[in-house]
Amino acid sequence: MRICLMLEGQEGISWEQWLALALAAEGAGLDGLFRSDHYRSIMRGDPAGSLDAWTTLAGIAARTERIRLGTMVSPVTFRHPSVLAKAVTTVDHISGGRAELGIGAGWFESEHDAYRFPFLTTRGRLDELDRQLVEIERQWTEADDIWPKPLQHPRPPIIVGGSARPRTVAAAMRHGDEYNTVFPTVDEARERKETLDDAARAAGREPLRFSMMIGCVVGTDGADLDARLARFREVVGPNPPPIVGTVDEVVDRLREYEAVGVERAMLQHLLHEDVAMVEVLGEVAARLG
Repeated sequence: MRICLMLEGQEGISWEQWLALALAAEGAGLDGLFRSDHYRSIMRGDPAGSLDAWTTLAGIAARTERIRLGTMVSPVTFRHPSVLAKAVTTVDHISGGRAELGIGAGWFESEHDAYRFPFLTTRGRLDELDRQLVEIERQWTEADDIWPKPLQHPRPPIIVGGSARPRTVAAAMRHGDEYNTVFPTVDEARERKETLDDAARAAGREPLRFSMMIGCVVGTDGADLDARLARFREVVGPNPPPIVGTVDEVVDRLREYEAVGVERAMLQHLLHEDVAMVEVLGEVAARLG
């Protein structure tokens, strides 16, 4: 299982913090850094907010050398597909071919109201997801009047996000390289992996890589963990994330997910001020690698 750092940019992460976290992720040997693509705070409230996802990733791309970079996930309601395709292509060039596009239908109505983005019906957003995937892939691989192409061949990886329901599974089968699901239990991860594998067989294609995004707090020992959990309760709330423990305990928990088919874990780190925890995640990644 490969381990990535997942950050919620809408919770007030400054550029200085982004850079420190990205460099820590690279130094810790993590596979990648993924960030949410929201504009308005969900947990901390105003005046926390977000720097733009793809603009931030472009800056990080220029300051790192190895880690994969992408969104988890970009909603189709924010950008015209040509703008999104060009943004990902730009990050791919700046990074030397390390960009990945996580894309989804979007869900957070409040930020659409605040920023005057039209918020479609669920069906309308899923229809737009299908349309944008077709157009983005066309521009990257087929259009002979759109240049430059991305560095990665035939194109950057596309990650479709969802809970293995029919519409997102169908979109992933047509266009995706990876399917990401959010906060699953081990049993849910197993069931969703089986659904995706069945769909891949029916479509006559290789199975998609299966990943998850899930909250995590890890400590080097019990005292370190307790201190982080106390801070988590102060900032986020009383309920701890699904994966909590020392390095040994977190590794054991992630191996349960690995056993049911999860190949990559985007570990959500909600206390972005705590750069030191990224180094501890590196210990987790080294044990799982």
